[in-house]
Formats: sequence, structure tokens, C-alpha cells
Amino acid sequence: MSVNILMSTYNGEKFVAEQIESIQKQTYTDWNLIIRDDGSKDGTCEIIENFINNDSRIKLIRAENVGVIKSFHELVINNNDADFYFFADQDDYWLPEKLTIMLEEAKKHDNTIPVMYYTDLKVTDKDLNVTSESMIRSQSDHANTSLVQELTENTVTGGASMINHELAKLWQTTNDIIMHDWYLAIVAAALGELVYIDQPTHLYRQHDSNVLGARTLAKRIRKWTHPNLWFEKYWWLITASQKQAQKLLTENLSALSETDKALVTDYVNILNQSKAERRQILDRYDLRKNKNYHTSIFRTLIITKFAYKGKNK
Repeated sequence: MSVNILMSTYNGEKFVAEQIESIQKQTYTDWNLIIRDDGSKDGTCEIIENFINNDSRIKLIRAENVGVIKSFHELVINNNDADFYFFADQDDYWLPEKLTIMLEEAKKHDNTIPVMYYTDLKVTDKDLNVTSESMIRSQSDHANTSLVQELTENTVTGGASMINHELAKLWQTTNDIIMHDWYLAIVAAALGELVYIDQPTHLYRQHDSNVLGARTLAKRIRKWTHPNLWFEKYWWLITASQKQAQKLLTENLSALSETDKALVTDYVNILNQSKAERRQILDRYDLRKNKNYHTSIFRTLIITKFAYKGKNK
């Protein structure tokens, strides 16, 4: 069983050494760590080179800045010679049993079809002090495993995920992707299997330089004190998730079941329909968010189109 761990770095000198050390401490040791540096201007590459000098399993690719999604895409398509691929973020810290837990779970599933596996994670501050024992329970309420759930809200964190070779082969392009973890999750749910392992396998570090991160009180307060930004963000999430879903129809139409084809088509086109039809589509598939209050907002906005600025107002 061959394993590639794929890490994209960018100005990560503060935390990248701890992350690499945590990977080296894994109980499963037969892996390759392939790091694509996305044009760092600090000492990230020099830190990584020091590890390479003492560990032949680690490889560094110095590249130009293209952003996190394209960086991970390049890592996948240029290193697609493994059975399984783990995504690693430069600032997290993996618990020692992470690889073992996920690879043991993979043995229970059919990996001739596209599969994504993901776990829970513990949220920490910048010094790795745990602030939440379960990100899934505190932020998402429950983990998504079906397409209808994952279309509208993502519960997969890239650094807590693993994809098999069959899923890796299906990642064709990067346009209209909100984030690589979300996109690969909906592809897996639509064409194969999305598997959740109810166990935290790494520490998800929150700090000032996070590209994305867990929902915090400060973020919530900012949204509620600036309602115009709140509506803009919510509508962006709805319309961006529609574009992301459209990729299934564009790139994987023939592989979709008739049921999933209808689901995705209706979700993609829901804002083009009459108010009555929008309500019917929401009810037909029980389209919702993970938490009830977010579901109420999501459904209300789609039905009323309140503050919607799209072309089909």
C-alpha cells in the first residue's frame, strides 16, 4: 500500500517544522511527504531542506505562487502514483495514530470506486492548547456523508482527509471550486463514497495567518455588526456552491445516477425558478444546512431572494 502525503506551504516558517515532526512521529511509517512551496518569501523552504537532509521520504518542490487550490491540484496530478493521498496543512499537528486509523478504515471499503475518508479534529490556539475537543460537533453539529448534505455545506477539513487513487484521477480542473476538500467531497459522495471516521486525528491550529479556519466568536460578532457583509457572504456561499455543483454536471455527467443528476440540476438552477417551484425543490430534497438556524436562513433566502443581487432577481 503506497501513501503520498501532500502539503502546500506558503510563508509557513512559524509552524511547518512542528507539522513535519508530527508526520515523522506517525505509527505508520511507509509514506512519502511531497511538499509544494507556493512561492514563500520567508524561511519555509530552508526549514524543509533541513528535514530533507535527514529523511529521504520528504521531497520539496519550489514553485510559483498559484494559491492553495491550484497548489494542491498540482500536487495531486503530478504525484498520482499512490494508493492513498493525505492532505496536510503547514500549520496543523497530526496525532501519532492518524495514518494508521485512516488506512485501517480504508481496508473496510471498496477502493475500486472513488472514496474520500475524513475524521474529526481538535481545535487549538496557536500554541496547540485545545479549545474544542470536536470541531465537527462544535461547528457542524454532525458530519456529512451524503451528496444532498454536502452540496450545501461542507464538513470536510482538508487536513483531516484522505482520498484514494480513483478519486484523485477525477480531479480534472480547478475552476469554480470553493476549496479542494469540499469539491472532492461532493465528487466522492456523488460517484463513490464519503466516509466519516468519528475520531479526532489532528490538532487544527487557529492563528492570525489562517487562510481559513474554525468559526470563532470574533468572526460571528463582525458578521452580526455588519449585516450587509453577512448577506453578501451568505449569498456568495449559495451561488458559489451552485457553481461547484455544476462541475459535476460538466465533468462527470455520464457517471451520475439519474437521481443525483436530478438533485444537482435542480440545485444548480433553483434561483431561476418561480417562488413556488423554489419552495418545492427545497422540500423535495430536504435541502438544508447542518444546523437548524442556518437551515432557516438558507431556505428563507432562497424562497424570498432577499438581498440577492444575481442576474435572476
